[in-house]
Amino acid sequence: MTDAIIVGGGPAGATAAVYIARAGFTVTLIYKNLGALETAEGVENFYGFTKISGKSLVEKGLRQARAVGAKTIRREVVGLSQQEAMIYVETPRKTFESKAVLLATGAARNTPKIPGLADLEGRGVSYCAICDGFFYRGKHVAVLGSGAYALHEAQDLLPLAASVTLLTNGKTPTANFPPSVKIHTEKIQEITNKPPSTSPTLLTLNSQLSTLNSALLSSGEEIKISGLFIADGMAGSGDLARKIGAAIGEENAISVDNEMKTTISGIWAAGDCVGGLKQIVKASHDGAIAGISIANFLRNF
Repeated sequence: MTDAIIVGGGPAGATAAVYIARAGFTVTLIYKNLGALETAEGVENFYGFTKISGKSLVEKGLRQARAVGAKTIRREVVGLSQQEAMIYVETPRKTFESKAVLLATGAARNTPKIPGLADLEGRGVSYCAICDGFFYRGKHVAVLGSGAYALHEAQDLLPLAASVTLLTNGKTPTANFPPSVKIHTEKIQEITNKPPSTSPTLLTLNSQLSTLNSALLSSGEEIKISGLFIADGMAGSGDLARKIGAAIGEENAISVDNEMKTTISGIWAAGDCVGGLKQIVKASHDGAIAGISIANFLRNF
């Protein structure tokens, strides 16, 4: 167990790790990659640097965190849960336990550009199996994705749904899915809410929950489903916040107070995932506030 876990290795997460470690607490920073800054050729508007590559800047931040005692682990986070006062961060190989968690993986939500998908969000298209899976008991559902995050969502749905299908949208699966999950690797042509056919196998939710009823593949095959769960790529901060019930505001930003606390005790969020100015200096500012707040929380734990 560690006192605090930070999900994300960018400026917000690394800055928070420095403040938590310097306060005398153990902190583990878990990240899959270096985020959007990894591909930034040159950063010229951050204090102290006339020009530095985004990758170099993030790597320096991680070294700074390690220098004061933070532990860093390069691994994908696929789930988040809470039992009493403890919080559990799930990765494909291990679940980590802590007293406090900071979500700092940025703001991106990987939403494929598939005709019909955006129009059906909240009406058959969901981004959180643990949140919405209950509504699809006994129904046929699909998960859109190909990796560890998609596997995690499928595993949450299997005990509830009549069937779970994996739609990779042209990608090769990179996780080992159970035999009960049927896999289609074709590109998705359209997500549709056409009027139901006469097929007795078609199951739909009532109109208050869903109007989605099929996914059309490039091969011409029609996959009849009542729900589609998006898990393409990695789980972002917003996805993880939803899993634990934290409030989400406008533009998919996690709702936080002036100490970067979410609406769930023991969970903080910082950086682009909370909205506002998407700049490195702002992410670091958020991380510093969150780090100090987490340290104060741990003193009274």
